[in-house]
Amino acid sequence: MSRRVESHGDEFSVSRRAVLKFAAASLTLAVSRVGAAATASPASILGVRVWPAQDYTRVTLEHDQPMRFTHLLVKDPERLVVDLEGVEFNTVLQSLPGKIAETDPYIKLIRAGRNKPGVVRIVIELKGEIKPQVFTLKPVGEYGHRLVLDLYPAQEIDPLMALLEKSEIKDEPGKGKPAQQDPGKPVVTRMVTIVLDPGHGGEDPGAIGRGGSREKDVTLSIARRLKEKIDAQPNMRSALTRDGDFFIPLQSRVGKARRVQADLFVSVHADAFIKPTARGSSVFVLSENGASSSAARWLANKENSADLIGGVNIGVKDPHLARTLLDLSQTATLNDSLKLGKAVLGELGGINSLHKGHVEQAGFAVLKAPDIPSILVETAFISNPEEERRLTDEDYQDRMAEAILRGIKGYFARNPPLAKSRLARLD
Repeated sequence: MSRRVESHGDEFSVSRRAVLKFAAASLTLAVSRVGAAATASPASILGVRVWPAQDYTRVTLEHDQPMRFTHLLVKDPERLVVDLEGVEFNTVLQSLPGKIAETDPYIKLIRAGRNKPGVVRIVIELKGEIKPQVFTLKPVGEYGHRLVLDLYPAQEIDPLMALLEKSEIKDEPGKGKPAQQDPGKPVVTRMVTIVLDPGHGGEDPGAIGRGGSREKDVTLSIARRLKEKIDAQPNMRSALTRDGDFFIPLQSRVGKARRVQADLFVSVHADAFIKPTARGSSVFVLSENGASSSAARWLANKENSADLIGGVNIGVKDPHLARTLLDLSQTATLNDSLKLGKAVLGELGGINSLHKGHVEQAGFAVLKAPDIPSILVETAFISNPEEERRLTDEDYQDRMAEAILRGIKGYFARNPPLAKSRLARLD
């Protein structure tokens, strides 16, 4: 049994009757158009990429011109069938089956071939029921036209439950790492939740250093190290917005933080500039009244363009994000963000030079949670060859994570959490 889900794309069709009427009116013009259509070259697939993750698996087909397509969900067994019209079957499409890993949560295998003249069929055999999102992206940056197949689980993953399950494992006797006490600072008296956001991911590599280092890899590595250190602290736990190489829209990152009732949100990045001499670490918070400098405004615009590069299905409205599409209007939250930023910046100055000696402000979309103190840490300039080498050094990454943790603990020492978190009780 099969059911049609959606059919869309860059569609252009002319009925046979309309063509005949038009031919009768102007034979010369009709012959000219038929000749042009006959010589039109088929679309060519330039690249295929697969980004598997527990959140969802994305398959991207990059092509050189707009193309028409349809797709169907087929049951027993579960399959997603995609027909590409006016596309040549080339070696790129032939390589698609080899892109699937056995560990992919949702895809069992992919096969592609000529279904009929002028039509290439892609069949994705699934490991279970999924909710697909299929959409196109226009050329941007280094990418051409893209057809995106996002395969989401039929039962949405609840980040709150996932966090609770991990916390239960940590709290079991003999499980997890022993809590490390810091005698120099007061112990946090209730469980606090810190969401760590490794910038970029998947289709969006972020900034790329001259040595080929990608921002998305550096940020994930530092965030993982920071998570491990936070989870070893008493009454602290953390969650990552992404724990793999896949793309998350900016507002979805904010949404994840709000859904786990986070106490803090820390977005980790690696700065870049057109001049390789730019250097140093920075900390940013959201601005209500414009950027604190032209460089901060430039950086915010660059980071906010991540959705265009990573690829967002703008046709889908997520109800969980409705409350996050607001500017940060609560003065108390902004003040707390500034306090957190100052504490972290002070610790970063101990392991690296500072690009600016104060916390900067700009309109970063990823910092717009109206009720969670939020900062964006630019760990160093990946566009600076010396700092790029440091950013890819494991020891430096560990020191960077340790410095951010010290800043977080310093913030809580001076601003202890008052209300008991609803997540503190796990029974």
